Amino acid sequence: MTVIGLDDTDSRTLGMCTTYLATLVAEAVEARGGTVERRLLVRLNPAVEHKTRGNAALAIHTDLPAGAAFDLAREELDRWAVLDDDRTSPGVVVAPGSPDTVSTAVADFARDAVRDFHDLDDAVALAERSGFLTEGWHGGRGRIGALAAVGAWAAFDEWTYEHISYREFHRCGTPREVDVDSVFDAADAAYPDAWDTVDREEGEGVCVPNAPGPILHGIRGDDADTVREVAAAIDSEPVDRSATFRTNQGTDAHLRDGVVSDLRDGRAYRVAGTVASDPETRRGGHVFFDLEAGDAVVAVAAFEPTKRFRNRVRALRVGDAITACGEVGDGTLKLEKFAVRDLVRTEPATPVCPDCGRTMKSAGRNQGYRCRDCGTDAPGKVERAVDRDLEPGWYEVPPCARRHIAKPLVRGGFDAATHPER
Repeated sequence: MTVIGLDDTDSRTLGMCTTYLATLVAEAVEARGGTVERRLLVRLNPAVEHKTRGNAALAIHTDLPAGAAFDLAREELDRWAVLDDDRTSPGVVVAPGSPDTVSTAVADFARDAVRDFHDLDDAVALAERSGFLTEGWHGGRGRIGALAAVGAWAAFDEWTYEHISYREFHRCGTPREVDVDSVFDAADAAYPDAWDTVDREEGEGVCVPNAPGPILHGIRGDDADTVREVAAAIDSEPVDRSATFRTNQGTDAHLRDGVVSDLRDGRAYRVAGTVASDPETRRGGHVFFDLEAGDAVVAVAAFEPTKRFRNRVRALRVGDAITACGEVGDGTLKLEKFAVRDLVRTEPATPVCPDCGRTMKSAGRNQGYRCRDCGTDAPGKVERAVDRDLEPGWYEVPPCARRHIAKPLVRGGFDAATHPER
């Protein structure tokens, strides 16, 4: 067996897509008489500064000899990578041997690439010690992701699927012709085995990208046959080619358990705490509140693109116990989902006279309350039940705002009731 790892061959402004290049490499492998056992689409740390869009690295598992696979991958990368963009920094790593048998160091490297940061020199040194073949262009920063893609199969246990349909390449940069009604019909028929195909509340076909690259649509789900069936049911412009990838999308592989006092920028966490300030809507529609645990406090934000999710956040009250999930940047946790653990159900209220039903008035400083009509009194405020728009359990951003790697609630496996968004 041989593993081909690829990364950073596209451009933010000029298009292309590393999944497309990986598809072409796989086709070239088969044209040379090799077989492709699987294709991996590996989402890395979404906080990495140099990412193009979704920070994906690709791996191809094949029976082609390592040397032949390396030459073939270099040829396709030379031909298709967007080398006119100075920010594009492609890399290829080819590893002889089964993807199951990479070293612990390589598997750990892959795992850390999803949750942390790596230095290029460290990646190149590890690849060389491992006996892998490598090459980089424009500095070759993509060798970091390519090495992570090589180690990903050994690093992760949970995988989902994405079936990507590509448009005819000469159409790149032009508006996509996709029948939205057919997308919604196909999504409804396949849900929940295929998820995040559309956002029903926003009326948006999430599976159809806006970027200028060659992807026509990408269908994600838990079953390979289902995602292919959804893609086949969509009416659109001609599909030039397609490929099905195993992927860590929708798995929350980027989240680590943390505590409020130890959060660091550029990492994504799952943290428990108590709401310490009333949610505040600021300029631009972003919603902020403070989360505390012990003596530590962190700002938490639900940004405007999360749409209706902000109403869930606005419904929180001081004293609610929650688990918050999201990436930390500039000292703020950017909320992706949260779980309500315990809700404040009462609030202090001025007592009501039991005789006439009127609200009592203050009898003076530290003297309680008195009904001026009946003369009845009360020693202080009473607890009054509060109507809440939240229930215990998990809440999430809608599909239109979900990160590739974030786990939709509909996939299950959470530790409390779920309230999925569709």
